Amino acid sequence: MFKLTSKYLFSLIILLSITNCKAQDQRAHRKGEFYFSWGYNKDWYTKSTVKVSQPDLGNNYKFINVQGHDNPGWDHELLKKDLTIPQYNYRLGYFFNNKKNLGFEINFDHTKFIITDGQTVKINGNLNNKIIDSSLLFSKGNGFYYYLNNGANFLLFNIVKRCEWARSKNFKIDFLGKAGIGPVIPHVENGLFGQPNNQGFQFGGWNIGVESAIRATFVRHIYLEFAGKLDYARYSNLEVYKGTAKHAFNTAELILSLGYTFKQGGYIKNRKR
Repeated sequence: MFKLTSKYLFSLIILLSITNCKAQDQRAHRKGEFYFSWGYNKDWYTKSTVKVSQPDLGNNYKFINVQGHDNPGWDHELLKKDLTIPQYNYRLGYFFNNKKNLGFEINFDHTKFIITDGQTVKINGNLNNKIIDSSLLFSKGNGFYYYLNNGANFLLFNIVKRCEWARSKNFKIDFLGKAGIGPVIPHVENGLFGQPNNQGFQFGGWNIGVESAIRATFVRHIYLEFAGKLDYARYSNLEVYKGTAKHAFNTAELILSLGYTFKQGGYIKNRKR
C-alpha cells in the first residue's frame, strides 16, 4: 500500500479548490458532477466458519463459529500515523444525469479482519485422514492465528442515488443510497497447527454491499459524509500452509469521510443554480 500523509491530502484539496473556482466563474453549468473522498471506518463482524482443505496432509476440516474483530489503527497516537495504515476508505464517483442525482461509484474499504486470539472454537472434519470433532484454543501461543490485517479489502462498483434534503447559497445536505458488487482483495496471513502460510495479497472472492450516507457540502465543493454500510464478503482459495481456505462473513461499518466535488462533463445552457 502507498503512503499518504495528511499534509499532502490537504494541499491537494486546496489546489483543486482554487482551480475549480476559476473554472466555475467561466463555465458554471456542467452536466455531470465528479467527487472523491477519503475516510476511516469502524467495523463489526458476524461469527463465521473457516473451511480448510490441505489434500497433501489429509486434512479437510472447518473451524465453526469463530469470532473476528477489526483493527482501526488510530486507537493510539491519533493522527500520528500515515493515512494508509489505519482502516481507511476512498470513493470515486460521478453523477452523470442532468439532475445530478444518479451516479456510478468506485467504492473501496480497507477493512481489517482478525480472528480473536484466545477463544475456544469447535473443529470438525478430517485431520491427518482421521475424523475429528473436538474443540481447541485458537491462539498464536497455541499455533493458530488468522489475519486479514493488511486488509479484508472490499472493492465495490456502486450505483448511487442522491436526494437533496436542504440547500442554501454555500451549504447543502444530501442523502445518498448506494448498492454494488465487486471483488475482495485480501492480504492473507495465517498459521494453523504451528505452520505459517506465505503471506501476501490475492484476489480471493467477491462481496456485495449497500450503504446509506448523509453528505454535508460546504462552499459548493468540500463535504463531510457520514455513512452506514452492510457488506457480505465471500472468500475462496485463500492461501494456508499446503492448502486453501474458504470463509464468508457479514460486516457492519460506520464511515466518516472528507471529500471534494466539482461539476464536470458537457454544458447545459440557461440552467438556474
